[in-house]
Formats: sequence, structure tokens, C-alpha cells
Amino acid sequence: MHDAAPQPHAAPGKISANLVDPVARRIRPATLTIAAGRIEAISDDPRPHATWLLPGFVDAHVHVESSLLPPAEFARLAVAHGTVATVSDPHEIANVLGIPGVEYMLDDARRSPFKFHFGAPSCVPATIFDHAGATIDAAGVASLLDRPDIGYLSEMMNYPGVIAGDPQVLAKLAAAQARGKPIDGHAPGLRGAAAASYAAAGISTDHECFALDEALGKIALGMKILIREGSAARNFDALASLIDTHPEHCMLCSDDKHPDQLVVGHIDQLVRRAVARGSDLFDVLQAATVNPVRHYGLDVGLLQVGDPADFLEVNDLAGLGIRRVFVDGVLAAVDGVTTWPRLESARPNQFAATPKRPADFEIRVAPADAARMVRVIEALDGQLVTGSLRTRPHIVDGFLKANPADDVLKIAIVDRYDDRPPAVALVRNFGLTAGAIASSVSHDSHNIVAVGTSDADLARAVNLVIAAKGGLSVVGGGDDAILPLPIAGLMSDRPGAEVAAAYAEIDRRAKALGSRLAAPSMTLAFMALLVIPALKLGPQGLFDVEAFRPVELFD
Repeated sequence: MHDAAPQPHAAPGKISANLVDPVARRIRPATLTIAAGRIEAISDDPRPHATWLLPGFVDAHVHVESSLLPPAEFARLAVAHGTVATVSDPHEIANVLGIPGVEYMLDDARRSPFKFHFGAPSCVPATIFDHAGATIDAAGVASLLDRPDIGYLSEMMNYPGVIAGDPQVLAKLAAAQARGKPIDGHAPGLRGAAAASYAAAGISTDHECFALDEALGKIALGMKILIREGSAARNFDALASLIDTHPEHCMLCSDDKHPDQLVVGHIDQLVRRAVARGSDLFDVLQAATVNPVRHYGLDVGLLQVGDPADFLEVNDLAGLGIRRVFVDGVLAAVDGVTTWPRLESARPNQFAATPKRPADFEIRVAPADAARMVRVIEALDGQLVTGSLRTRPHIVDGFLKANPADDVLKIAIVDRYDDRPPAVALVRNFGLTAGAIASSVSHDSHNIVAVGTSDADLARAVNLVIAAKGGLSVVGGGDDAILPLPIAGLMSDRPGAEVAAAYAEIDRRAKALGSRLAAPSMTLAFMALLVIPALKLGPQGLFDVEAFRPVELFD
């Protein structure tokens, strides 16, 4: 799987248009001379021009795996929207396959002209209370950071460990600092002295802010804020004003972008929205291009002499209709169509789970528990954070049951690396009135997570995923469906457009069963993330993230 990178079209040599210079913050008619993939010269050209040149966009934080596509195929979809580079955290596949998973992403990405910038995963597993397919300790992180193709330490999700001074956590931070590589953060809702302690450890960014005051507090501590708008977490509206008030401290990112949305747009959508809301174009471009290039030291051009020729040509500055995209001076996309050919990707995996029975998801209620309240995870649309609720248990013949009439469903985690019994709890707001959905995309350890209206439906949905050794499934309504994900149980080996259509069909079926969530499968994937408040479910049971400890189902 080390095919040579495709060479689609020759460089244009010269291109004339209205140059939008994000460094000098001015627009002027000019002609670019391109040689050996770089801008050799920029000369004034006072003739009228019908198009504008902008630097290529950068997604400042994304997990490529969440597109359900390997890097080479992700690149083909993203570049059509003017994205020329990503700052990519491969901790999803690292939690499944360890360092070989990171090497897989590097190898697959290397076959594409797209400019991937990978980090060393800092939290594999995310916490000691989770169970992943691999562990990367401080020595492993240091070995990755020694590589020239690893540019930074990926998001430090174990913020309690940072604040408490956990030796392994501090060793990972020290390894990055010793090598002069940036450290990405992950500290949702962290404020005050705790945030100050986190930032003082050398952590320079955060993409988890969901409130403006939280973001402003972290900026005051010297952190860069990555304004996130992905498929599940959407914080742009809450944080967009930072582009106006603190443009030097902002970047734009998607974090997680599912394929049905990636085929429609990427960072270009956020640039358009920011301009439409009245933000200055150069402030927006600073967030979308200049800041990530400089913060991470990317080999990505900013339309300056000597830079790599990474830019896009647009029809106008309001709608940003993208005509052409160039990477290293080579034409990469024309009118939304990528010039790069599709490449076949390898399919490494790890999947040990065996089929489950409905009885595996039963919860027998002891007589002493029948009168007690039961904890319920509250899923929140468009957020990775969850609520923690209490409700009366719905008990039938001595067993705790889902109660679709009250939108309280069963949620289960099936360990795919160790054939232990499933962990089962309750969740609200998925809205299913029948059937179940399941997924092997389950951050961050990527065990199987499922939500359903009955034990039988949970078993059917989970068994579809097990049979495929990874995928997204939906059962109910008289028909079952599965989108197989044979690459680590996270990614498909099919063309991006096919995967997008198949994902959209899974999404449609989940909504036909009653889900009101904007992205049911994506929201489901975060119900097991034990580092996002407030209540989550791991292989060992319910976990109170704020107290950072396991808790019982019955309160």
C-alpha cells in the first residue's frame, strides 16, 4: 500500500486574478508565477480580473476516521471544498490498533497530495476506566514524537490527570515540550483555577469550548480556541464572535465530520457563514489559514513568494464559489470535482466480540432497588456533553425495561476486544419508538455502542455489527441495514460518495424510527466518551465524568 502519489494535472505556470493576501491583509490584481510547486514570483497586474485567489483552507482539528473514510479518500472529498490541509489526530484508530494504527494512517495519507499533519495520540486509552484495543504509554508517545512526520501531541483529554499531576500524563507533555512540538487540549467546561492549571502545563489549544465566557477565559490564559462545527458538536454560533474580537487566537475545525456532510462542504462552509454574519474577510482567513499554518508550523502556503502554491480560485468573495483548487501548484479540483483518482486502501482490524442474545441485555432488579431512582444519560442534540438525570425505573416482571413512551431507552456497550458481558444502562432523547441502532464507532475505545427499545432489538443491531466486524446498523420498521466498516471497525473501503449515501440511508432509517437528533449515529458514538461530562457509559458501567469515577445505575 505504498503506491506513488497521483500526478493529475500540470502546474499552470502563471495565473492572474485578484490576489487576497491574508498576511498583508489587502486585495490586489496580480499574476502568480509557479515553479516546482511553489510561488516563484507575484507581480502586479492592473487588468480587471473576474476571479479571486485565496489561500487553501486548513481544518485545525479533525479525526479523519470519523468521516468513515481512510485518509486518501477523505482527501478527495475535502479538497473539492477548498481544504488543502488538516491537523489530524489519529487517536481513533490508535485506540483500536495502537502505534501500527497510527502508521497505517501515515502510510495511507502519504499516497495523496493532500497535506495531512498528524499528531501523536496522548490518550490511548482515554482513561483507565475504559478498555481499548491498545495502550500507548509515555515511552510510546515519545517514540512517535521523535518522527518527523508527527508534528504535535494530540488532544490531552485526560484533563483531570493534568491537573492532578499524573506522572504518565506529565511525561507525555514533557516529551512534546522537549521536542518543541505543540500540545493540543481538550477541556470541556473547564474554568478558573482548574483551567489555569491545565494551560500552565503547556497546553496551547482547546476545541471543546461550548460557551463564550469559557473560551474568553482560556484565551486570557494564552490558549488558542478552535471554533468547532462538526456533525455532532456544533459550537460555531456560540463562539463566532471571537473571530471579530480575538482573530489572532482563533482557528476553525470540524473535529468529527461524517461523510454525508463532507460531500456537501467542509471549512468553506464556516468561512461563508462567518463572512455572512459580518466578520471581516481577513479576520476569517486568519482563523481559517494563517493561524493554523503558523501555530503548527505547517508546510502550507499563504500566497506569499516562496510558499507552496496551495490556493483556491473563487468566483466571488461573498458566496465563495470555488472554481479551482491547487495543491503544490497542481490542479486538485475543478468546480467541486476532484482530479485525484481513487486508491484502494488496506483493511487492518481487531474484533473479538461474539454474537449476543437478548438475555445478555437484561437487567434484573433486586427488590431493594425497585423503589430507588435510576440514573439516565441525557443525550443533547448538537453537543458531546450529556446531562445526568434521575427517573423512576420501568420494571416488568422483575426486569428493568426501556420505556419508549417516556423516551427512556436502553443503551449498551459491548466490548469488542474482550468477550465480557455487555454494560447496560438507560438514555433519554434518542427518540426511537421502535427498533435499535448500533455502531462500532464509539469514542474513544470504539467498542460497540447500541441504543434500543427492547433487548431483542439491541441484540439484532449489535449482532449485525459483530458479523461485519465493524459498522453502523439499524433494525426495526420491518427491515435491517448495515454500513460495513472493515478498516479497524471505523472506516469503509468503498468510494466516498457511496459511503456518504449509505450513511445517509442509515441516518434516514434511524429518524424513521422516531429519532429527532440531527445526527443519531454521531451522537450515539459519543455516549461512551468518558472524558466529556456529565454521565457516560463504558465497558465497566456508568461513569460520572465530573466526579471522574464509576457510579451505580440505581441511585
